[in-house]
Amino acid sequence: MKMITFFLIGLTVHVVFFLSIFDIYFTSPLVHGMTPQSTPLAPPASRLVLIVADGLRADSLFTLLPNSSSRTPFLRTVIEETGTWGVSHTRVPTESRPGHVALIAGFYEDVSAVAKGWKENPVEFDSVFNESRSTWCWGSPDILPMFAKGATGDHVYTHTYPAEEEDFASTDASRLDTWVFTQVKSFFQAAKTNSTLKATLLEDKNIFFLHLLGIDTNGHAHRPMSQEYLDNIALVDTGVAEVVSLMEDFFGHDGRTAYVFTSDHGMTNWGSHGAGHPSETLTPLVVWGAGVNRAQRVIEAQPYEDGYLKDWNLEHIRRADVNQADIAPLMASLLGLPIPVNSVGVMPLLYLNNSDQFKAESMYTNAIQVLEQFKMKMIQKKETTLPFLFTPFQLLTESKQAEFTHRARILIQLEKYNDAITLCQSLISLSLEGLVYYHTYDRFFLGCSVVLGFIGWTSYVILVILRTHASLIRHPNLAKQNPNQNLARFCVAVALVITLFLLIQRSPITYYIYCLLPVPVWYSALKESGALSDLIRSAPSLPLWKCLGYFVLVAFGIELLVVSFFHRSVLTVGLAFLSLWPLLSGLFGKAKLRSLSWLLGCLCLAVFPLMPVVGREPNLRLVACAGLLTLFTSACYLWSSRRRTPLHTSDRRQFFSQMIHVAVCLYVPSLTHSSLQQKQGLPLLNQIISWSTLASSIFVPLLSSTRLFHRLLSIFLSLTSTYLLLSTGSEALFPPVLSWLMFVWINIEQEALLAQGDSRRQELSTIDFSANIDITKIRQLKLDDIRRSYFFVFFIITAFFGTGNIASINSFDPASIYCFLTVFNPFIMGGLMMWKVIIPFIIVMCTFETIQVATQLSSRSLFLIVLVISDVMALHFFFLVQDYGSWLDIGTSISHYVIVMSMTIFLMLLSVVTHVLTSKRLILWNRSKMHFP
Repeated sequence: MKMITFFLIGLTVHVVFFLSIFDIYFTSPLVHGMTPQSTPLAPPASRLVLIVADGLRADSLFTLLPNSSSRTPFLRTVIEETGTWGVSHTRVPTESRPGHVALIAGFYEDVSAVAKGWKENPVEFDSVFNESRSTWCWGSPDILPMFAKGATGDHVYTHTYPAEEEDFASTDASRLDTWVFTQVKSFFQAAKTNSTLKATLLEDKNIFFLHLLGIDTNGHAHRPMSQEYLDNIALVDTGVAEVVSLMEDFFGHDGRTAYVFTSDHGMTNWGSHGAGHPSETLTPLVVWGAGVNRAQRVIEAQPYEDGYLKDWNLEHIRRADVNQADIAPLMASLLGLPIPVNSVGVMPLLYLNNSDQFKAESMYTNAIQVLEQFKMKMIQKKETTLPFLFTPFQLLTESKQAEFTHRARILIQLEKYNDAITLCQSLISLSLEGLVYYHTYDRFFLGCSVVLGFIGWTSYVILVILRTHASLIRHPNLAKQNPNQNLARFCVAVALVITLFLLIQRSPITYYIYCLLPVPVWYSALKESGALSDLIRSAPSLPLWKCLGYFVLVAFGIELLVVSFFHRSVLTVGLAFLSLWPLLSGLFGKAKLRSLSWLLGCLCLAVFPLMPVVGREPNLRLVACAGLLTLFTSACYLWSSRRRTPLHTSDRRQFFSQMIHVAVCLYVPSLTHSSLQQKQGLPLLNQIISWSTLASSIFVPLLSSTRLFHRLLSIFLSLTSTYLLLSTGSEALFPPVLSWLMFVWINIEQEALLAQGDSRRQELSTIDFSANIDITKIRQLKLDDIRRSYFFVFFIITAFFGTGNIASINSFDPASIYCFLTVFNPFIMGGLMMWKVIIPFIIVMCTFETIQVATQLSSRSLFLIVLVISDVMALHFFFLVQDYGSWLDIGTSISHYVIVMSMTIFLMLLSVVTHVLTSKRLILWNRSKMHFP
């Protein structure tokens, strides 16, 4: 099989394995076709005002000032006198879209839906806005449109400011909230003279939604402990008080308005959110008005052990915590709306101030609404499963469902409301458990298919390595043998049986891919099984103890890499071990200077995994130091190599211009930071320099000489320029230190070849990337090449996690992209942060490519070993996902699996592109460039 064909097939297989994790763990939980359920009794409220302070932490609202006063006097008065309060517990990911979906629709949106669209609805869902008579919304253009598009009819009216207003560099982001309050006041003022609008407003079942983004924007720009963030909270409190007064006057103080004040998510001390830290998942909830309990004094200790009650000086006021999705059924109950059909929230009865009958009926409605989802999910799964294979949820069979609902109805009729409430809560709990059961019904089956395919692919790659790249004793007739016809017939039969089985079950198209993929993979692996015979035949001539030693070391090394995904400090331990390699291999005595450089480089790089990745204060002096270090090392290299590899005039000019560019880029972050601190916005010139640097970072190195170190230096200078613009502190030093170690690695590998007695070793200064490869000099794999491949994987992981953890959304300071843009755009910001992670990755990739050329080894052979190591790691994480019980642990392992698979796919893409484009690029280059003597 040709190399390009092999890698394209491998790429397809890995893309399927990558996508499988989303199909298995991140499919939409929504079902459709349920009948809306509403409480038959008259509701206590005619209208509801929902106020969401985006990015507001619970402690920021509830904590008193040092003088025992509150920065939010109005809401504090509501908490202590007229309303009910608590903490709303959000779920990961703590982002605006899933937070608002949980609040307004009552369910927790899956990750894949968030990725498909920020403002659009990839999956239609019901919400309290949809069930209302009319809803008026004011706020961000990133949140409001998705609820307007999700509503049936045209009764959801949105009023948004331009997206450009969401600028982290604005003079005062609180003006976003001021805009909302001003628009609401103007709206009600206009309604006084508009009889049609006034009549509509006086109808029941209306909702007013105020989305306040200023707090979140100020938190990102200045961090939650800043005065800007805290002042914004005070402004929101004043605005809420004014809006409440305005509405009470407009509606004549009829006592029919309910108010809900909360937040979609919190924020870390370093101004980010998305993960599961308590500062992100704990949000405030304050409810008051029609149908809501007033504040209740308590003497005994409350059932909360988090210590917040004492910190907030609220031990004497009853606290009622909820899950974020519980707010949707609460709002529906207050207004008499049908509960959103996809809601998984449980009615928080402690907030309701109504009769026991109303509470019981509300809870019964909630139970039937959740049970309807369970029934629909069960029906869907039953219809797509063969009868003899279908296993129903035993705790809630059809007979038990009827028994639960009948008993609850009888208890309500007998006025045993507390018993009815308890029974309905049990029914809701079982229904939710059953929903999870049917939602994950096929998870084990799909997981087994993926694992089977993974093991088959890894086995195939290992056998290909043994057959084509290892010096084994070959069977003389093996090459003449035709593929086993019986094996082919057997695999075709298996594929037909699987296809028929999936057809009968009416399975989705992706199920066919996951279940059928192992068949050709295992067919290919079994076809290569002759390599095992060669290995056994060659065993007497192999250094078995040395092979066993390498196997144990690599197995230990892979386990070390797996653990490093959970504990970054393990990378420090690994680098400390790697620093001893020249001593253990005997290279130290033959190349002391390079061995000492390797030791020092590993130890310097080992410092970075020990440094915090979050919560760091910006330190632009370190960014400047990184730029100066880059310039110094580049100048030293050019000066030291002027005699060995003299530069052409055009190359000298290019390196000089690149170094000037680095000098400019080390100054731009400082200038940008200073401008933002003075609230003068992002300077246009800085933005132009940043984007042009990013755009040219890949193309500028193509203009340099193809001599080995000349090309590498050009790549280093180009990528470092971009990295400096994306840095805010010590992480800027990472690429120079990593590049130094990579330079040493290239040199010391040459010494390793010399120590092994390889007479074909080339001088590094004479190697040209554009030179035609002499196929006769390409050697076979040796045991030491396993070590080289492992070093590569280890450095790739170090490059990924050296200064940040991309498995966690909140590991990066939002300020790192301020040289490029300050207006909120999640996809561009995410892309810039991802490019920051990829830059060290590319440095390691270029180094590995250089080592393959310098050691005269086929790029395919080394890369196959890398594939095996990365696939074993991915398989390890896939098994960890199956073992964990809590969703947080499962999510962590899934994110790590996704990282390893993404890394592997990226490696394969880069290898395929290099293989396809190298010759054409070099031919064009040689025609347009002067020949280098």
